[in-house]
Amino acid sequence: MPRDPVQAKGLLLASIRDPNPVIFFEPKALYRNAEGEVPTGDFCLELEKAEVVSPGKDITLISYGNLMRTLETVRQLAEKDGISCEVIDLQTIYPYDAETLINSVKKTGRCIVTHEAPSTCGMGSEIASILQEKCFLNLKAPVTRITGYDTPFPLVQEPLYLPTEWKIYDKVKKLMNY
Repeated sequence: MPRDPVQAKGLLLASIRDPNPVIFFEPKALYRNAEGEVPTGDFCLELEKAEVVSPGKDITLISYGNLMRTLETVRQLAEKDGISCEVIDLQTIYPYDAETLINSVKKTGRCIVTHEAPSTCGMGSEIASILQEKCFLNLKAPVTRITGYDTPFPLVQEPLYLPTEWKIYDKVKKLMNY
């Protein structure tokens, strides 16, 4: 699930060329907020490989797709308070790059996983479980999820349902003081 047009091209070409079945999720918001120069030549990204978009040392923020814009805003807000956020784009929801996530959380000791889907049975549950298991002795605070609510919602109320920069930033500050 790409975060911008560059990832959309690289992940789509990799998905087409992969011999296994691949479901490619394309956020509609990507078209409204498109920015960045897309390479004109042949360009593939490695499937199942997360990208560390912004290195940091205090807390790991993990997401994918359109929420990556929100995490960039959170990173900037936290930076003003002296908090260094490592921002990771999963790029591939499943299978995902557990190694990159584990290495990051072992380094920072704190982690927030966020996605637009409901909390129950969402991808964040799987990631939080693996990180809690593999990074337990390195954690300074519990692995935390910020997700959509466990209820259907009308499109008009999407801003109330989705994780926002303020919900995430508030949790960053709480985890830093845990």
